[in-house]
Amino acid sequence: MSEDALRTGSATDSRRPAYGPGRALIAVYGVFAFAASARAGVQLVRNASEAPLAYGLSALAAVVYIAATLLLAHNGRRVRRAAWAAVVLELVGVLVVGALSLSRPDLFGDDTVWSGFGRGYGFVPLVLPVLGIVWLWRSSPARIAAASERS
Repeated sequence: MSEDALRTGSATDSRRPAYGPGRALIAVYGVFAFAASARAGVQLVRNASEAPLAYGLSALAAVVYIAATLLLAHNGRRVRRAAWAAVVLELVGVLVVGALSLSRPDLFGDDTVWSGFGRGYGFVPLVLPVLGIVWLWRSSPARIAAASERS
């Protein structure tokens, strides 16, 4: 083993950001970032005063999807923490907005990306953060290192 392989103080991470299922997940997040951004943009430009809460939530969903897309694509420790926060925020948003849109539809005035737990998007908005959480957990460098030490 070379001396460079044993060095541990480096703050750089030369690993590629994502492999296989991770890349597919990031691609789906990218599609949803684009779709939610387009939806929110059109809603806010056409008639923002018609359903401000719904259209604001669509814009929030767009921001969360953009952040999750960018954050899931990297391996750094701080970036992974931010990715966890984005994906958990997304899950909470889908659950809260989904429940409220079914129990109190009068609050919204129109559908959001997260209305009815993502019913308008084939429930992908409900499944996507769960897949993001699973992928973040499975791809955790600390968990992978601990598992390889046990072997």
